Amino acid sequence: MKKLALLFVLLPTAVLAQATYPGGNPPPPSDATEIWSPVPPRVEPAASVGQPPSDAIVLFNGKDLSNWESVSGGAAEWGVENGEMVDRPKAGHIETKQKFGDIQLHIEWMIPLLPPERKGQDRGNSGVFLQGLYEVQVLDTYNNPTYVNGMAGAIYKQSVPLVNAQKPAPNWQSYDIVYYAPRFYNDGTLAEPARITVFFNGILVQNNFAIKGPTDYRMLPAYKAHGDGPIMLQAHNNAVHYRNIWVRKL
Repeated sequence: MKKLALLFVLLPTAVLAQATYPGGNPPPPSDATEIWSPVPPRVEPAASVGQPPSDAIVLFNGKDLSNWESVSGGAAEWGVENGEMVDRPKAGHIETKQKFGDIQLHIEWMIPLLPPERKGQDRGNSGVFLQGLYEVQVLDTYNNPTYVNGMAGAIYKQSVPLVNAQKPAPNWQSYDIVYYAPRFYNDGTLAEPARITVFFNGILVQNNFAIKGPTDYRMLPAYKAHGDGPIMLQAHNNAVHYRNIWVRKL
């Protein structure tokens, strides 16, 4: 018995590894699990947080609205003041001339100080629409009760934000959005819903949410087949400011 016990202790390490490796075989060499190509393309990060990286499409240059147009047709009628775009009264919704599918979007917005009688959905209302159809709500809900699927950071009327990450007005707020467009079968039926992740002032408020369909104020959402679409900014007769808008195609 003593000799057998001593023999077990002195067994080579490789033999023990072979006996315990799944399938009873020795593990492959380390380079068998290494991937060397294709090498990802180089993208230069921005010099400061929130600024566009080298492969971004800048949608607002702080000077003009050349990348935007009115949803109803013609030139965008919002104002440009101090390097910011501003929703003017009765100016109407605006949208990008370029259309997009899957994207990473950075956008900053600011609601000015408003009198206390402005409450609920009348307090700095606007919205960022992906593909012109799916809305991330813009609103002053720092200290302004409203229905929670209509507060800032909500997928409007669909998904409540995980937390209220808003700063008090008139601070600048930021959205960083990762959005994957819906997929449709050839017959127009839905194959995969749109999905969205939203960071609000750097804090996760929507985590890979499966969008239920286009935003609607009253009706239940229902998908209809579509292709790429613009990024739309909603006009709600509130002087909401926007700046530093850029997008990366995914």
